[in-house]
Amino acid sequence: MTGTDKLIIFDTTLRDGEQSPGVTLNTEEKIEIAKQLSRLGVDVLEAGFPIASVGDFEAVQRIAREVGPLMDGREKIGQPMTICGLARSTPGDIKRCAEAIAPAPRKRIHVFLATSDVHLKYKLKIDREECVKRAVAAVTLARSFVDDVEFSPEDAGRSDPDFLCTVLGKVIEAGATTLNIPDTVGYNTPEEYGKLIQYLVENTPGGKDVVFSTHCHNDLGLATANTLAGIANGARQVEVTINGIGERAGNTAMEEVVMAIHTHPNYFPVHHTINTQLIYRTSQIVSSLSGMIVQPNKAIVGRNAFLHESGIHQDGVLKNRQTYEIITPETVGVTDINLVLGKHSGRNAFRERCKELGFVDIQEADFQRAFNEFKALCDKKKNVNDEDILAILTNQISANVNTSFYTLTSIQVVGGAETTSMASVKIFDVKAEKELSDAAVGINGPIDAIFEAIQRIINRRFRLTKFDISAVGEGSDALGKAEIQIMVDPATTVVTNSETVPDERVKKSAFSSCIADVDIMTAAAKAFIASINKQLVYESELAAGTARNFGDERKVNV
Repeated sequence: MTGTDKLIIFDTTLRDGEQSPGVTLNTEEKIEIAKQLSRLGVDVLEAGFPIASVGDFEAVQRIAREVGPLMDGREKIGQPMTICGLARSTPGDIKRCAEAIAPAPRKRIHVFLATSDVHLKYKLKIDREECVKRAVAAVTLARSFVDDVEFSPEDAGRSDPDFLCTVLGKVIEAGATTLNIPDTVGYNTPEEYGKLIQYLVENTPGGKDVVFSTHCHNDLGLATANTLAGIANGARQVEVTINGIGERAGNTAMEEVVMAIHTHPNYFPVHHTINTQLIYRTSQIVSSLSGMIVQPNKAIVGRNAFLHESGIHQDGVLKNRQTYEIITPETVGVTDINLVLGKHSGRNAFRERCKELGFVDIQEADFQRAFNEFKALCDKKKNVNDEDILAILTNQISANVNTSFYTLTSIQVVGGAETTSMASVKIFDVKAEKELSDAAVGINGPIDAIFEAIQRIINRRFRLTKFDISAVGEGSDALGKAEIQIMVDPATTVVTNSETVPDERVKKSAFSSCIADVDIMTAAAKAFIASINKQLVYESELAAGTARNFGDERKVNV
C-alpha cells in the first residue's frame, strides 16, 4: 500500500440497489444489511432517499442512529462508517435528508442535478445558466447542515465536458467536498469514461482539492471496467453495490472492483480497507434478503466461481492452485470447512455460529425463534450446515413484515402425473385472530393449486411475475428455497379508501419474498403469503400516507 491513495468505498446497495425491480427491503432488513456493510469495511453508506416517504425517512434515520456509531470490526479503518442520504437539488429534499442523517456521528448529504443537454431540455426544461444556479444553491444549503457534501451531475457521461468543468467548479466554491461523475445510462466505454475523469480532474477549478467519484451503470456490461478506468485516471471514490444489484442491468459490483485492486496491488494507484473474507457472506445476506439470485457464474461470489470441471483444470489445481485460481476461495470467505451442527448442539454453539455468519446483534426473540426452527430442522436432517442456518436467519429477519396479515398454518396436496392437482390450505388471519381455510384445483399442478387456494381465502387476485426454486446445500434432505414476486391482478384490484389510495400506484407495485423450508411446496406457499403481506402492508401505508414511493419520483437514476 506504500505510495498509494486510500480508495473510498461508497456503497449504495440500500438506495440504488433497492431500485432493482421487485426488491423491497423493510427497515429491519436494511439495518441488518447496513450492519454487515459496516463490518465489511464500507467507508460511506448511502442509506436511502429520505424525501421519498415517511418509510424511507425512518429507515435512514434508524440506520444513522443504530448503525452509524458502530465500530465493531472496523479497527483497521479507525472510524465509524459515514451515513449518507440522497437529495434532489431542492430545499425540501435537502432539509429532510439532513434531518434523517442527523443522529450519525459521520454524515454526508448527496445532492444531484442533471447536466446533459438532453436532460436539461426535455426533463428539467431549464438552460445551462439556471442549472449552475440551482446546483450552487443546493450545495450551499446542504453545506449549512453538514461539512461533507457530495454533488452528482446526473447523466455526466453524456454531458459537455467543458460545461461540467463550469458546474463542478462552482459547486466546489459553494462547499462540495466530493464530485461524483455518473454514467447514468451505462453508455460510456472504459476509454471514454477514463478520459472524462482525467479531463475533469485536470480542468475543473479547485478539482485538485476534492475527491472525484465514479458511479457506473451496467447497461453494456462495462460498469466494473469503467469504474477501474476512472480509478486509473484520478477517481478516489467508487460507488458500488453488493452483487451489482440496481436499476435496469445494475450497478458496479463492489466485490469485482475490490478484488481487481486486491489482485493487482502494483497496478492501481489505490488501496482498499475492505475485509475481503466477509465478501461472500455479505453477498449471501444481500441475496437472501433482497430476493435477487446471484447467477452461478457471477465473478467472485457466484456458486461456480471456484469450481473446476475441465479435467485439465482439475489436474492443474490439484498440483498447484495458482495454475487456474487467481483468488483463493478463502480470501473472499468461501470455505469448505463448515461447523456442522446437530440436534445435540446447544444455544451457545448456535449463537456463535450465527455471529460467524455475520449475524452479531440478533434480538433475543428473533434468536429464540431461529433456534427453535434450527432444532426442528435437526429432527428432519442429520446435519445442519452454514447454508441451512443462513436460510433460517434471513427468514427471521423478514418475519416482522412477512407475517403482518397472514401466516401459513398447513397445506395438504394431492397431485401426480396425469392427475388433477388439488390443495387444501389453512392460514391464520393475524388481524382477525382466526383460522381460515379453503381448497382449490390446480390446472398447472400442485403449486398452482396452493396459490389458487390462498387467493380464494383472502379474496384477492395476484399475478405471479417470478417463481424460482433452488436447493440450499446438497443432498436429498437439503432445504428448498422459493423466491417469488407478485403484482396485483390489474383486472381485479380491490382498494379501500380509493380517494387516498390511487389504484395506479397499487397496480404498479411488485413485491418479492424468499423463504426456505424442508418441503418445497411449503416454502412456495410461505413465500407467496409473505409477498402478499408486503403488498397489503404497502396498501395500508398508502391509506395512512406513510408508504414509500415506488413511482418515478422515488426511482431516481443517478
